[in-house]
Amino acid sequence: MRRRLIAVLAAAAALTACRKAEQQPPAQSARAPAPAANPLLDPGSAQMRQTAPATFRVRVETSAGNFTVEVTRAWAPLGADRLYSLVNHGFFDGARFFRVVRGFVAQFGINGNPEIQAHWREASIADDPVVQHNRRGTLVFATAGPNTRTTQLFINFRDNLNLDGMGFAPVGRVVDGMSVVDRLYSGYGEQPDQGQIQMEGNAYLAAQFPRLDSIVHTTVTP
Repeated sequence: MRRRLIAVLAAAAALTACRKAEQQPPAQSARAPAPAANPLLDPGSAQMRQTAPATFRVRVETSAGNFTVEVTRAWAPLGADRLYSLVNHGFFDGARFFRVVRGFVAQFGINGNPEIQAHWREASIADDPVVQHNRRGTLVFATAGPNTRTTQLFINFRDNLNLDGMGFAPVGRVVDGMSVVDRLYSGYGEQPDQGQIQMEGNAYLAAQFPRLDSIVHTTVTP
């Protein structure tokens, strides 16, 4: 029992996270207008600091099937706002479920493009109080210590109530398609190196861990 408790606490400790649009030049008949800057390159922009509705749902289309998360802002307001902005601008599209540990969690949230991810590595938000339990199906931001939440999240495969006292605040829960989450590929476990994912993105994962499931597209629904 002691050995099992140590293993659970070690796994919990490993839950790390681990612009304004540019003004376009005057229109010219010979050239198209310059594209607007990508909001994903500026975590501090107004586009990436939206206030979420009181409740909203996120439809997550994956290589294993689709599932839906219902987010309740009152559970974790800062986390809900961050998630809402990320989903609305396609941050998770193409991201892999890089850490899937059966009986514990499925983790994702590192952008597949290292250039984009570099802007978010230190874009942390303050902690929300933990007002909901880490029960099966809840969606939670990963942390690397106090006030370090950025973009990584995990879904609890089971009731991980020990995480409540460690500052992991659920922002929502899977309300449809938990069976899809259950069948995400878990054969690599803890093997993918988060540092390499940060630096090399999906190129590293595709070469070394080709069977990982991925997020195809996320959408905010009423």
